[in-house]
Amino acid sequence: MNSRSITSQALKILLPLLLGGAILYWMYRDFDFRSIQHVLLHEMDWTWMLLSLPFGVTAQLFRGWRWRQTLDPIGEHPRRSTCVHAIFLSYATSLVIPRVGEFLRCGVLKRYDGTSFAKALGTVVTERAIDTLLVALITVCTILFQMSVFGTFFDKTGTSLDTLLQFSTTGWLVTGICSIAALVLLHFLLRRLSFYDKVKTTLHGIWQGVASLKDVRNIPLFLFFTVGIWLSYFIHYYLTFFCFDFTSHLGLSCALVSFIVGSIAVIVPTPNGAGPWHFAVKTMLILYGVADTQALYFVLIVHTVQTLLVVLLGVYAWVALVCSKVRVSKVRGYGGAKVRD
Repeated sequence: MNSRSITSQALKILLPLLLGGAILYWMYRDFDFRSIQHVLLHEMDWTWMLLSLPFGVTAQLFRGWRWRQTLDPIGEHPRRSTCVHAIFLSYATSLVIPRVGEFLRCGVLKRYDGTSFAKALGTVVTERAIDTLLVALITVCTILFQMSVFGTFFDKTGTSLDTLLQFSTTGWLVTGICSIAALVLLHFLLRRLSFYDKVKTTLHGIWQGVASLKDVRNIPLFLFFTVGIWLSYFIHYYLTFFCFDFTSHLGLSCALVSFIVGSIAVIVPTPNGAGPWHFAVKTMLILYGVADTQALYFVLIVHTVQTLLVVLLGVYAWVALVCSKVRVSKVRGYGGAKVRD
């Protein structure tokens, strides 16, 4: 690995960490962290936090099961357990390098079950498109029912609803930077896929994965998994409201609005949305009448606990995958065939 490659890899890790760290520092620069201990031990109801954790697990389980369903029509049949473990591991890995988990989970299927990487990546693209459409639909409905709250949010964050479609000089500058970044990324991707045959094979595999949706068996089950993913995420988040006196009375509307805003904020590539998620959710809670300090307590504690869950699931998945590989190797050593669940 040459120095340029090392520098590139280092920047992929450091820049998201610096961005998230800078936002968190700005938010908590005057915060008394010693008070967190009192909140954790005396003011917080841990029962609700513990009740919320299984839904964080089921969201990822549903995602793994849905993923396997999209792979079946293109002739790829990985084990259900491998798909789930790949999802667990991908989320944990993305805590270090944002978005890398999407590629890693395809690599896990290829390594442990011989699944085509390109086809798996195509199904990931399909999944993300479906999730984006669902979140967009929920967002539109939420905005329509909570228009006044969103209007206040845009005003507080320096954006006017009347000028959302009008670019300022800064807006054009940001757009230009993003466009240049996209072109640079495309350049590097084309360089990595420098041979025509490799490009053709890879793109064909990705297209097969994307097109697999039309041949998915049991569409009602697919829709159940899709709704189940986001319903689990929401319950995972909503139940944490009851951990604190200052959020327990806010109701479903506040939870839904802050959940949607937080989900949009994690598009910014920081580890598990750290920083942007804190800022977006804190701002929404303040608009619903939560005090600034209390909102800071909420986002810090909730995000930290949910991130620890992701880490634990990732560690469990890594151990399970290693053990499954050992078991498969032993079976093959005795002339047996690998059984797919």
